Amino acid sequence: MLNVIPIKLAVIPGSHHENVATLRTIVYGTPVRSMSCHLRKQSTDKALLHQDTKLQEQVGQRKQSFALKTPKGTHDVHPHQMAIREKVFNTVVNCFKRHGAESIDTPVFELKELLTGKYGEDSKLIYDLEDQGGEHLSLRYDLTVPFARFLAMNKISNIKRYQIAKVYRRDNPAKGRYREFYQCDFDIAGHYDRMIPDAECLKIIHEILKELELGEFLIKMNDRRLLTGILTVCGVPDSRFRTVCTSIDKMDKIPWDNVRRELIEEKNLVPETVDQIGAYIRLNGGVDLIDHLYNDSKLSQNKWVMEGLGDLNLLYKYLELFGVADKVSVDLGLARGLDYYTGVIYEAVLVPSSQQNNHSQDMVHIGSVAGGGRYDDLVGMFDSKGRKVPCVGMSIGIERIFSIVEKKAKQSMEKIRTTETQVLVASAQKMFLEKRMRIISTLWNSGIKAEMLYKENPKFLTQLHYCEERGIPLMAIIGEEELKDEVVKLRVVSTREEFIVSSENLIEEIKKLTSQR
Repeated sequence: MLNVIPIKLAVIPGSHHENVATLRTIVYGTPVRSMSCHLRKQSTDKALLHQDTKLQEQVGQRKQSFALKTPKGTHDVHPHQMAIREKVFNTVVNCFKRHGAESIDTPVFELKELLTGKYGEDSKLIYDLEDQGGEHLSLRYDLTVPFARFLAMNKISNIKRYQIAKVYRRDNPAKGRYREFYQCDFDIAGHYDRMIPDAECLKIIHEILKELELGEFLIKMNDRRLLTGILTVCGVPDSRFRTVCTSIDKMDKIPWDNVRRELIEEKNLVPETVDQIGAYIRLNGGVDLIDHLYNDSKLSQNKWVMEGLGDLNLLYKYLELFGVADKVSVDLGLARGLDYYTGVIYEAVLVPSSQQNNHSQDMVHIGSVAGGGRYDDLVGMFDSKGRKVPCVGMSIGIERIFSIVEKKAKQSMEKIRTTETQVLVASAQKMFLEKRMRIISTLWNSGIKAEMLYKENPKFLTQLHYCEERGIPLMAIIGEEELKDEVVKLRVVSTREEFIVSSENLIEEIKKLTSQR
């Protein structure tokens, strides 16, 4: 029975509902809250409501002014692009593994002092991070310097490794050039006989570019010692080698006249010296060029030139044995701007052919698609005892290759599959959702890539169109008759052929049919 306690209600200025709420609290035996508490709560609620309304207005204003875009020099990758990229990655990784490489990984950022001074004038492109916990950090600029740190820190004296990871450069974005991009590196570290590892790196570049079918290509090579000797003979002071090499490295992007002007006006070289440099660095050729340089009366007196020519000559011999010498040319204008190179350097570029159309020729002008060289002193920079580990490596310009392959696919109107689904579990009748779920679960458990539509009673035509749009090769169809006979109807989507298979042989038949396609 309800126990009503007589009370005297005070007349409170304000809402009638306050008195009613207080009365209800007392009638039902709940502890009475003071009227001042109710008033404070009411005031607080109004303030919060006002703040919430104001916050919503601010958010609305931000939404109107907010630019929805990726950061400068970065980009999203869509499913059809990812499908193309995975094929390219597979080609590259399979080649690296074919040559016996192991895989490693390193942090995306390194101590700033480890990266500083390793990239010449390009060091200004390193992304520095804010001080975190007393460490000055920078995003990795490439994978080579972290690899050298890895060797020194772990006391590794020989390894053949590959690494695929993103690197970061605060560069000016351009066609095929980003601030965040993948590098695919292959390196051989250790004390080995001269030029054998170097020849294998060039062989790998040749294999990858040929397998990717990008078109005609040429691998240009030079030697840092040869370039150093040429600059010395031409009268360039040692203190200006680094900055002069940076200018020479632009010759694949700008004409010689522009490089000449830069060397005179910005690098303060006299015109006579620059013209002597130009006479050499515009030379290119094969073994005949090496012989010509051997007989040059000025160059033959320089020890760096003779060492570089000796290694290039031996390297050509090994490239002949590997069957790739016809795709390699000595180019004395090749400098590669990174400071850590000590010997042979190389770079692969696409070249137009008479069979290529205008679109294909446009793709040639995106720059190099691979590069690398020998860096024998880099590990010693990180080792406390100065222990040297000779290294040579190469890197595939994977982002530029992506753009070429994507354009080729678009031009050919090739339909790109974005999934690897082998079979769609379908039904031509209603009320078979649970049966489809049981079958697809069995397929998944057997390692078969399968899908089903997320509808209880999908139309058969809708399921067929889904397969055609996605490129799914098979449909596993069930219905009353199939369940009664304990069979499944397999349909080849492209030809509309149909096969009746027993439920117990379904997995085996799917694997057999999909392996043939």
